[in-house]
Amino acid sequence: LDTSFVGDDAPVAFGDRPAVQAALAAGDAEALIDAFAVICRDANDRSCEIYRVLSTAALVDDEAAQLLADVRRQAHTGRSRIVAALRGLDALDPSLSKREAEDIVYTCLSFEVAWILTAERGWTAEQYEAWISRSLRTLLRSDLRQVRPQPRRPSKET
Repeated sequence: LDTSFVGDDAPVAFGDRPAVQAALAAGDAEALIDAFAVICRDANDRSCEIYRVLSTAALVDDEAAQLLADVRRQAHTGRSRIVAALRGLDALDPSLSKREAEDIVYTCLSFEVAWILTAERGWTAEQYEAWISRSLRTLLRSDLRQVRPQPRRPSKET
């Protein structure tokens, strides 16, 4: 399971890997988001299927359920680093709480969403990566949001 997440059997934690450290050290929000889109695409490419097996096993096996809970906790912790880095760059929408921002990142980068888009809907890895970048920019960055159209008011004639 660990090998599928990180891509090799080197005894280096995911968060300590050079690509992750470089992404966290990015000097601007755009570069950080794009770097994590690549990292997560690659990790999900390697691990979505085994994650689905673990999720299914967790329905009937207590050890698998505990392992799944640990994987989810570690994923949330790791993905929270993205929020902390964006906050450090003063690049988060100020209307989002820390928890909301963390939950948005956790959900967008989740194995479940990756599976839906790639396996069920047939997206390519490149489409999925672009979606991650676009989604995180849109959901986390107030300066990159498009102005929402005002709701239409019924005319007096209707």
